Amino acid sequence: MRYCAEGMPRSVHYCHCRICRHATGGPFAVLVWFEKDDVQWSGQLPSVHRSSDIAQRGFCGTCGAPLFLHYLGGETIALMAGSLDEPERFAPDHHYGVESRLRWSDCGAGLPEEETQERVYMPAGWAPSRLQRDLP
Repeated sequence: MRYCAEGMPRSVHYCHCRICRHATGGPFAVLVWFEKDDVQWSGQLPSVHRSSDIAQRGFCGTCGAPLFLHYLGGETIALMAGSLDEPERFAPDHHYGVESRLRWSDCGAGLPEEETQERVYMPAGWAPSRLQRDLP
């Protein structure tokens, strides 16, 4: 599976929201936003999972690597920086979802910060105080 993103991204940022943390298995995601029509896929198409009532996420159906976030009905797609051939070319310029940032997460000091704007339905099992998560 390959993709090609044409042009420069609209935005690159750290996302600390709980859904991105869950989707990446890490303390945050680094999202590189492009116009949806500027991203072309070749070979096997990504598998897609609806991660909330407003978004879907794409991943490799073979290895499970997270590839993108897309808000339903939106014109943009956020590619996971770790899936890029040269992620070092796209440095984040702000933090998003800072109300969910883990206290020990220390990256991008001094960058602008923004709280999550979306309010989504969280499926059962997403209680933040739980140390255990029931996976499908």
